[in-house]
Amino acid sequence: MNIKLIAKNPTAYHNYIIEDKIETGIVLSGTEIKSIRSNNVNLKDCYAYLKNGEIFICGMHIKPYEHGNIFNKDPLRDRKLLLHKKEIQKLIGLTKQKGYTLVPISIYFKGSIVKVELGIGKGKKLYDKREDLAKKDAQRQIAIDLKNKNYRI
Repeated sequence: MNIKLIAKNPTAYHNYIIEDKIETGIVLSGTEIKSIRSNNVNLKDCYAYLKNGEIFICGMHIKPYEHGNIFNKDPLRDRKLLLHKKEIQKLIGLTKQKGYTLVPISIYFKGSIVKVELGIGKGKKLYDKREDLAKKDAQRQIAIDLKNKNYRI
């Protein structure tokens, strides 16, 4: 099945240590789907939460469809995620006992269906973020040196 990436959460891996990922479905209206097809989605400050045994995504901005008139929904409304009951029970246990957080990582088309990749992770401390930035900077510098062949033997 072909997968087309629509949007990624740029701060997910920067702010959280993602330990597991789950693919979920999402409940959307017709004009939201049309807007998503034209890549008008932003996942920047969104998160997922549990309410009454269901999982919702909050803060995902879907730009209103230009030709949707009265059928457009609120761009920041909470949207229900679709999971099996066992998966929801597992997530409830993790978030209650071990202090994990549910973070949307990406949204994509799988065939013609919109899917959300939900990450289960813990928040990083400031020193963890600095360490990751230092590693990334070192890797970037190594790549530049190899490209320019400025290494010494």
